[in-house]
Amino acid sequence: MDIKKIVGTNIKEFRKRNNITQEQLAELVNIETVSLSKIETGRSYPTSENLAKISQILNVEPFEFFVCENAKTNDELMDEIQKSLLSIKKDSKKLLKLNSFVKHLTTPKPLQ
Repeated sequence: MDIKKIVGTNIKEFRKRNNITQEQLAELVNIETVSLSKIETGRSYPTSENLAKISQILNVEPFEFFVCENAKTNDELMDEIQKSLLSIKKDSKKLLKLNSFVKHLTTPKPLQ
Protein backbone atom coordinates (compact mmCIF):
# COMPACT_ATOMS: atom_id res chain seq x y z
CA MET A 1 0.00 0.00 0.00
CA ASP A 2 1.20 3.53 -0.84
CA ILE A 3 2.48 5.53 2.15
CA LYS A 4 0.08 8.40 1.37
CA LYS A 5 -2.83 5.96 1.47
CA ILE A 6 -1.62 4.46 4.75
CA VAL A 7 -1.31 7.90 6.36
CA GLY A 8 -4.66 9.04 4.96
CA THR A 9 -6.48 5.89 6.01
CA ASN A 10 -5.06 6.14 9.52
CA ILE A 11 -5.97 9.81 9.87
CA LYS A 12 -9.51 9.00 8.80
CA GLU A 13 -9.72 6.06 11.22
CA PHE A 14 -8.42 8.09 14.19
CA ARG A 15 -10.74 10.97 13.26
CA LYS A 16 -13.75 8.65 13.26
CA ARG A 17 -12.69 7.06 16.57
CA ASN A 18 -12.74 10.56 18.04
CA ASN A 19 -16.19 11.24 16.57
CA ILE A 20 -14.91 14.23 14.61
CA THR A 21 -16.21 15.11 11.16
CA GLN A 22 -13.93 16.07 8.29
CA GLU A 23 -15.28 19.59 8.53
CA GLN A 24 -14.49 19.83 12.24
CA LEU A 25 -10.96 18.46 11.87
CA ALA A 26 -10.23 20.67 8.86
CA GLU A 27 -11.37 23.71 10.83
CA LEU A 28 -9.23 22.77 13.85
CA VAL A 29 -6.18 22.25 11.61
CA ASN A 30 -7.00 25.40 9.65
CA ILE A 31 -7.18 23.76 6.23
CA GLU A 32 -9.96 23.38 3.68
CA THR A 33 -12.23 20.34 4.01
CA VAL A 34 -11.37 19.36 0.44
CA SER A 35 -7.68 19.34 1.42
CA LEU A 36 -8.39 16.99 4.31
CA SER A 37 -10.44 14.79 2.00
CA LYS A 38 -7.48 14.55 -0.38
CA ILE A 39 -5.22 13.62 2.53
CA GLU A 40 -7.59 10.94 3.82
CA THR A 41 -7.93 9.37 0.37
CA GLY A 42 -4.17 9.32 -0.20
CA ARG A 43 -4.22 11.84 -3.05
CA SER A 44 -2.28 14.39 -1.02
CA TYR A 45 0.13 14.37 1.88
CA PRO A 46 -0.17 16.69 4.90
CA THR A 47 2.65 19.10 5.68
CA SER A 48 4.69 18.21 8.74
CA GLU A 49 3.08 21.16 10.54
CA ASN A 50 -0.43 19.92 9.73
CA LEU A 51 0.49 16.34 10.59
CA ALA A 52 1.64 17.56 14.02
CA LYS A 53 -1.62 19.49 14.49
CA ILE A 54 -3.71 16.48 13.46
CA SER A 55 -1.72 14.27 15.82
CA GLN A 56 -2.34 16.62 18.73
CA ILE A 57 -6.04 17.07 17.96
CA LEU A 58 -6.63 13.32 17.59
CA ASN A 59 -4.45 12.55 20.62
CA VAL A 60 -2.18 10.07 18.83
CA GLU A 61 1.56 9.90 18.34
CA PRO A 62 2.62 10.97 14.82
CA PHE A 63 4.24 7.59 14.09
CA GLU A 64 0.84 5.93 14.43
CA PHE A 65 -0.23 7.49 11.13
CA PHE A 66 2.48 5.48 9.37
CA VAL A 67 1.60 2.05 10.79
CA CYS A 68 -0.14 -0.28 8.39
CA GLU A 69 -2.46 -2.29 10.63
CA ASN A 70 -4.33 -3.63 7.62
CA ALA A 71 -1.56 -6.16 7.12
CA LYS A 72 -3.31 -8.36 9.71
CA THR A 73 -6.93 -9.10 10.40
CA ASN A 74 -8.52 -8.20 13.73
CA ASP A 75 -8.63 -11.89 14.62
CA GLU A 76 -4.90 -12.23 13.93
CA LEU A 77 -4.20 -9.17 16.06
CA MET A 78 -6.37 -10.51 18.90
CA ASP A 79 -4.50 -13.85 18.76
CA GLU A 80 -1.19 -12.00 19.06
CA ILE A 81 -2.49 -9.94 21.98
CA GLN A 82 -3.77 -13.04 23.77
CA LYS A 83 -0.42 -14.80 23.34
CA SER A 84 1.37 -11.73 24.69
CA LEU A 85 -0.98 -11.59 27.67
CA LEU A 86 -0.31 -15.23 28.49
CA SER A 87 3.42 -14.56 28.44
CA ILE A 88 3.12 -11.83 31.11
CA LYS A 89 0.36 -13.48 33.14
CA LYS A 90 2.48 -13.78 36.29
CA ASP A 91 4.28 -10.43 36.03
CA SER A 92 2.25 -7.99 38.16
CA LYS A 93 4.29 -4.94 37.16
CA LYS A 94 3.77 -5.55 33.44
CA LEU A 95 0.08 -6.27 33.95
CA LEU A 96 -0.37 -3.01 35.89
CA LYS A 97 1.38 -1.06 33.14
CA LEU A 98 -0.70 -2.77 30.47
CA ASN A 99 -3.91 -2.11 32.39
CA SER A 100 -3.03 1.57 32.66
CA PHE A 101 -2.25 1.73 28.95
CA VAL A 102 -5.51 0.02 27.98
CA LYS A 103 -7.49 2.41 30.19
CA HIS A 104 -5.71 5.32 28.49
CA LEU A 105 -6.62 3.96 25.06
CA THR A 106 -10.26 3.45 25.91
CA THR A 107 -10.90 6.69 27.79
CA PRO A 108 -12.50 9.31 25.51
CA LYS A 109 -10.45 12.47 25.24
CA PRO A 110 -12.17 15.87 25.12
CA LEU A 111 -11.54 18.12 22.14
CA GLN A 112 -9.23 21.00 22.88
